[in-house]
Amino acid sequence: MPEVTAPYAPGTPCWVDLAAPDQQAAIDFYSGLFGWTGEIGPPETGGYAVCQLHGKPVAGIMAAVPMGGQPAPPTVWTTYLASADADATEQAVNSAGGTVLMPVMDVMTLGRMCIAADPAGAGFGVWQARDFPGAGIVNENGAVIWNELNTTDREVAAPFYDTALGIRAEPMEGAEGYFALAVQGRPVGGLQSMPAGAPPGTPSHWLTYFAVPDTDATVATLQKAGGSTLKAPFDMVAGRMAVVQDPQGAPFAVINPKPMNGS
Repeated sequence: MPEVTAPYAPGTPCWVDLAAPDQQAAIDFYSGLFGWTGEIGPPETGGYAVCQLHGKPVAGIMAAVPMGGQPAPPTVWTTYLASADADATEQAVNSAGGTVLMPVMDVMTLGRMCIAADPAGAGFGVWQARDFPGAGIVNENGAVIWNELNTTDREVAAPFYDTALGIRAEPMEGAEGYFALAVQGRPVGGLQSMPAGAPPGTPSHWLTYFAVPDTDATVATLQKAGGSTLKAPFDMVAGRMAVVQDPQGAPFAVINPKPMNGS
């Protein structure tokens, strides 16, 4: 079981969370789809729900409510990138042409975080771990397996992540036009220009992929639960995947991955 025991290297996607208008409905939906357990948290955490898989934290779900004079966050999955120093990363984001949407703040004793956007407009989180390192299980059915940046401007996005977070875009062998996002030489995510089939005007965004044992069956379950399909199941180099939306409109991907060479 691919449990995570060591701290995430800076720049590595370490957590995802969802802001949903109906938090309980979202918890129920994803619990039914992926086998998670979760409940609305205590008031001191703003009700934030840490969902678990096999007893390990796998993703967060919070209520999409206005905070601090800001409008309610969009109904999307946010990818958090690990940082050894959130304040330094915030400064690096500004210096590299990004935008800080929510300044660095303490999350009790769990860690420090901020929310930012790259120069092409894709939003992401930054997480400096203290008591909470991030996802305790990845790359398993029901857990995050990939984080992908779909960008309207690869020429500005790629150097931004390299400068601000030490994430380097490298051409991926066997996938023309697709780039691996590497930290210390190890692929941790992907980058591509906005796919040709994306609706006109689709903004730059990070897309979260969850591993599933059967993509078609998962999509059927999702549709019965009120979700919708943005891109029907199809075979690609890494496996069989689909791009979908939950009942409240948050997009994500599911994939039944091909076995890795040698496994």
